[in-house]
Amino acid sequence: MSDQIRIEHEYATTAQTIWDLWTTAAGIEKWWAPDGFTVRVDRLDLRPGGELVYTMTATAPEQVEFMRSAGMPLSTESRKTFTEVDGPNRLAYTSLADFIPGVEPYEFLTTVDLEPTDAGVRVVMTADAMHDDVWTERLRQGRANELANLAAVVSGDPAEKH
Repeated sequence: MSDQIRIEHEYATTAQTIWDLWTTAAGIEKWWAPDGFTVRVDRLDLRPGGELVYTMTATAPEQVEFMRSAGMPLSTESRKTFTEVDGPNRLAYTSLADFIPGVEPYEFLTTVDLEPTDAGVRVVMTADAMHDDVWTERLRQGRANELANLAAVVSGDPAEKH
């Protein structure tokens, strides 16, 4: 198992637009949740040591069923603590994984780099692996899905959001 996952996605927009979607409550609520979930930002303190606290709720039938079958609540509160805030270039935060049945809570780091390109901006997301291969793959799939949802918001076509 790798110690980290890395996901890249290019967007035909500016780094500032992506930064605003990633660092404001209104922006985060448009795209942050993976398909079949909604997200509500409860607190956002954008500075090193500050927190993002949000509630993610399963809404689509298959996600509701997955959460129930895994013994997890339909809504979970998540916390991220910012470790680096260098807009519009780099954002880093730790996530508290305290929602996994039978696993002691732990934190893992995610770093997001915004790199200007001729066509717009490349987002490079690097995240620590989780406690096992199954959860690391879920993390990779969820983050890749979120970046695709971000692309739909940037393109102005919510129908593209799966």
